[in-house]
Amino acid sequence: MSRDLVVLSLESWDDIWRRNQYLIDGLLRRDPSLRVLFVEPSNDLLHSAISGRGVKRGRGLRAAQGYEGRLHLFQPDKLMPRVAGPAADALLRGEVRRAVRRLGLSSPVLWVNDPSWAGLVTATDWPSVYDMTDDWLAADRPDRELRRIAANERVLMARCAAVVVCSEGLRETRSSQRDVVLVPNAVDVERYRLPRVRPADLPERAAVYVGTQHEDRLDVELVLRTADAAASVDGSIVLVGPSALAAANVARLAAHPRVVLLGPRPFTDVPAYLQHATVLVVPHVVNDFTDSLDPIKLYEYLAVGRPIVSTPVAGFRSLTSASVTIADASDFAGAVGEELATDRPTVVESTVPDWADRVSAFGDVLAPLYVR
Repeated sequence: MSRDLVVLSLESWDDIWRRNQYLIDGLLRRDPSLRVLFVEPSNDLLHSAISGRGVKRGRGLRAAQGYEGRLHLFQPDKLMPRVAGPAADALLRGEVRRAVRRLGLSSPVLWVNDPSWAGLVTATDWPSVYDMTDDWLAADRPDRELRRIAANERVLMARCAAVVVCSEGLRETRSSQRDVVLVPNAVDVERYRLPRVRPADLPERAAVYVGTQHEDRLDVELVLRTADAAASVDGSIVLVGPSALAAANVARLAAHPRVVLLGPRPFTDVPAYLQHATVLVVPHVVNDFTDSLDPIKLYEYLAVGRPIVSTPVAGFRSLTSASVTIADASDFAGAVGEELATDRPTVVESTVPDWADRVSAFGDVLAPLYVR
């Protein structure tokens, strides 16, 4: 008998692997009876229409390669803007339910990562788990959006059979509302420690940041100051990963001669950039939102054993390793410049949490929901 799972994700299934991909890949490989429909963020038809490039349809329903038809990806089309009210969300829910029927999934379990899908929990009798990876109520968002997020979260906290959080910060803020299960992030330790050839586009003396860049996390002013410090020792600050920054901030970074914007790289290539960095950096803002995170880069950075300089954000600030320097915004650039000038040797940490352990923990959360 098959086990059916519908994942409502904040991110697409692509070459930039994040928590969802690692967990789902591990669950599929562990359980040959599992079938998964992975729902990606919707394609905004109205936005594409007014962009002047013509209406572009979403990628729809398709099978993912490498899983023998047990993993299907689905990008629905958003036919109406969310300001249109409940009808917009109802249309999206209808698209997902049609995809479920088309695949023949029987009473699936819902895995909600994107809280905007709370309405699907109430509209079905499917058992649900909420995997909470960010505290969006602490993010800088318009009041209307925050009210919508709060309403959706209330539904999920009340209606889901289980609530999983990825960080100690989320456990502290949400455990007063109900029982939560902590399943932190991790890294594929073996893959990150396999020696790689130095990437041809990585500068010789490089302070490397890997991750999605947007203002909720990345301190753009601090990156620019750090680039100034890097220049004094003939170094560069290198940003690897997709950018969601405002166009003005992208332009400011691109204009600095010591900032290298490499853009996204496939998850298979990321270890090479980390292994050959002179220093790994975390120039993050420190606020309630970043305190809710469990950065995957924490585990990736530790796995390769290069020196790390981080602002005092959650996860990094509790590290006691000699290879980790915690510096506030006033000292950060100088600390990075010092590491670039020193170029310390690699020191591999003996124990770093592996995704295999998190897959097992998440599987334990899902298992009771399949028994009906």
